Amino acid sequence: MPTETMPKVVRVFAENQPVTSIVETIRALLNSEPVGKDIWIALAWCVGIMVVAYLFAMKAYRSRI
Repeated sequence: MPTETMPKVVRVFAENQPVTSIVETIRALLNSEPVGKDIWIALAWCVGIMVVAYLFAMKAYRSRI
């Protein structure tokens, strides 16, 4: 689907969502091809997801203690 027809918020997420950059990076690494900027986008998404998961885990942990 062309992202130009999407609302701005949805378009930004669709163009920068984590799955594509992570898959493209893994595919390039497995095929011994250059990864380009996809590796940095994939790493940023992974770190961001880990930070959010950590914050939710700590909130859940503190609420049970």
